[in-house]
Amino acid sequence: MPLHYHAWVTVLRRHNLDFTEARFYQWAGVPVDEIVRRLAAEKGLTVDAKSIAAERDAYFHSLPTSALRPVAAVVDIARRFHRHLPMAVATGSTKASAEASLRAIGILELFDAVISSQEAGRPKPAPDVFLMAAERIAVTPRDCVAFEDGDAGLQAAQAAGMRVVDIRPWLQR
Repeated sequence: MPLHYHAWVTVLRRHNLDFTEARFYQWAGVPVDEIVRRLAAEKGLTVDAKSIAAERDAYFHSLPTSALRPVAAVVDIARRFHRHLPMAVATGSTKASAEASLRAIGILELFDAVISSQEAGRPKPAPDVFLMAAERIAVTPRDCVAFEDGDAGLQAAQAAGMRVVDIRPWLQR
């Protein structure tokens, strides 16, 4: 998360947009282009949100992968249940960005599916991405446990009927 925030601040500064760290964590799980739209609207700016989102993703992926820090407790859980339970990633990020991050920390192969809000429909806090993830791994939502790092994701997983674990206490800031 700290590396993602660094990418946000660096790119948004180029476009005269501000993103506080508190809001970054509050909006965790909201698609990148939607965040750009919200921030621009607050300043009364018209921007190409998709282009800025792509710039943010490109900048993030240009950073050394050695700087990525996995959430150790969540990785331990994923490793423990790999091959025992179906698992998916339901992200507000792009699928390519999520897969690149998971690959960089060596855990992409632990997951049976990676679903982005863009392919699922409405962004978090709507439950779409979680519902699609459950469908892809053939598990009913009530039998799923979602590990989330932001308010929008917590709301989305609860709206999908899943049990939710807030991982923010485990994040290294």
